[in-house]
Amino acid sequence: MHIYSYLALGDSYTIGESVDLAKNFPYQLVQLLRKKGFNFYAPEIIAKTGWTTDELQMTLGNYSFLSKYDFVSLLIGVNNQYRGRDAIEYKEQFEEILKKAIELANGKKEHVIIVSIPDYSLTPFAKSMDREKISKEIEVFNGINKALSIQYKVQYVDVSSAFRENKDLVDLIAGDGLHPSQKEYANWAEKIVEVIVSQLK
Repeated sequence: MHIYSYLALGDSYTIGESVDLAKNFPYQLVQLLRKKGFNFYAPEIIAKTGWTTDELQMTLGNYSFLSKYDFVSLLIGVNNQYRGRDAIEYKEQFEEILKKAIELANGKKEHVIIVSIPDYSLTPFAKSMDREKISKEIEVFNGINKALSIQYKVQYVDVSSAFRENKDLVDLIAGDGLHPSQKEYANWAEKIVEVIVSQLK
């Protein structure tokens, strides 16, 4: 019986800063898939809090990967925005990472999933910041990664809109006032699982 492998690339949102490891979205996603009867290894996660695209890119260049993965997810860019980095630089670096992700998925573009950058302007952490500016900049970055998903024919999962539209965010934000809670990660996992299951049928 085939056991599927899943690689998650990203930053603090991928490791699940402020929640237990088993409650981040890659682990919750694998648990959901197992419940649906699909055999998955534990996720392999290459992510670090604070990483920008170039830091992830540099790590990918020096990492010993498996020869291929059944699925690869990519969520990166919030720290580019936070540090005031250029959108064009983001596009160039994100595109290189995306090409690598497709290669790691054995060239199966439909098995690569880009996850949108959450809008942290809504969190308590951002209350003393220019929320409108943050939101607009994240929208620009998400516009870039969405366009690249279309160009490269990979999957795209928008986790930002539902969060933005939810009026009761208390349960969806972790104790640090910035990162998603396990409940919000569960919402993400469900959306990504739908995409993965559609490829496994």
